[in-house]
Amino acid sequence: MILDCAIIGGGPAGLNAALVLGRARRNVILFDNSRPRNAVTQESHGFITRDGVAPSEFRNLAHQDISKYPSVKIKESKIQEVKRESPSLFQLIAQEGKSYLSRKILIASGLKESLPNVNNIKDYYGKSIFSCPYCDGWELREQPLVIISENQHALHLAKMVYQWSKDLIVCTNGHKILSESEEMLLKKKGIRIMEERIVNLIGSDGKLEKVVFEDGTEVNRTGGFVTTDLVQPNEFAISLGCELNKSGGIIVDALGRTNVEGVYAAGDTTLNGPSQLIISAAEGSRAAMGINYEFTMEEFK
Repeated sequence: MILDCAIIGGGPAGLNAALVLGRARRNVILFDNSRPRNAVTQESHGFITRDGVAPSEFRNLAHQDISKYPSVKIKESKIQEVKRESPSLFQLIAQEGKSYLSRKILIASGLKESLPNVNNIKDYYGKSIFSCPYCDGWELREQPLVIISENQHALHLAKMVYQWSKDLIVCTNGHKILSESEEMLLKKKGIRIMEERIVNLIGSDGKLEKVVFEDGTEVNRTGGFVTTDLVQPNEFAISLGCELNKSGGIIVDALGRTNVEGVYAAGDTTLNGPSQLIISAAEGSRAAMGINYEFTMEEFK
């Protein structure tokens, strides 16, 4: 069977796209390797009616919704390769070697992130150290927080987190990333800057208690935020010829279309960084409507 659309990625963008395309009676397979970027997240926030939902619960609820539409299948498999089979068809090869043909492709595989080189940081990430203040700032409000960043996004993150807590320390982990004027701007707001390398994070059960620096200084903190480096998790966009923005996101138009005919993208993979659950889901819905619109125009040529 030739699919109408193959969706690569089972996050909120891919799931919502599958729902919309199912309701449009399109034959779809959503490929999900069950390795989401937010696997460490305990709660997701900012989605009305689902504020505080666990990602696993959100995923299960989404699967239940999609199961109502018989033309949509969810397959737990990793796609290894995508290539154009003909002007109107794409071939997808799964890790088990099985091949699929599809008229359209939706890349919704998100982003892959790497944390700063700080000892034990993974023990706290998603529990008391986070990347998005809109997602987790409320839970850390008015607490003594640390901002860990080794790149130019430190200033922006500090400005944002200041809305939730005024007791902030910006730690650059041995890197000189702030200009003199940027340092003055933060210091005027009472935000401390520490450029010493972090040697350890201390706490228990994922709850941060203390930041330890190379010079022996220890600072009590109960949580914080971190900037991460983000890259595409696969080479599909590049191999298909999709244009990327300067941050590595796939460039799309208002309907989720890339510059490559028949290839769409949605969710974090199109953005400069991770977005809220509700935004990624909306991106998937928009792309699905774009895909269905293109099918409709083709049928009435």
